[in-house]
Amino acid sequence: MSKRAMQPILALDFGRARIGAAISDELQFLAHPLETIPAGEQAPSRVAEIVRERNIDHVVAGVPRRMNGQIGPAATEVRQFVEKLRAILPCPVVTWDERLTTVAAQRALHEAGKNTRETRGYIDQVAAQMILQSYLDRRAANVRPQSDP
Repeated sequence: MSKRAMQPILALDFGRARIGAAISDELQFLAHPLETIPAGEQAPSRVAEIVRERNIDHVVAGVPRRMNGQIGPAATEVRQFVEKLRAILPCPVVTWDERLTTVAAQRALHEAGKNTRETRGYIDQVAAQMILQSYLDRRAANVRPQSDP
């Protein structure tokens, strides 16, 4: 049984200075780092360009909740950005809990032998990749039928 190709999904990891972007493959199984977008006035239009260029199905925006699940100032900023995106994008924008993804990305890059200075521009892409992969994995777990014994 062959899977039909779908449109890729874009994920964003928001930071005050940079926004990491990651993209799924066309089967929506694997996440790959894509680019680092400078945060600022031009960020929404760059996201819109990526959505158009890559024919994105939908966007997953990581929302950094506090460990107790509450929304803090950083999550509020992300939600404001998400509202800007929803106003200009031709596709849905969903939010995804991304607690600790930047920490996990830093750890993964450190274990790969990369120092902080080398990875500064890449860390956001890896965090976005981790957000997207957890999102894809959760979706696959919820839709995949039980396998035969």
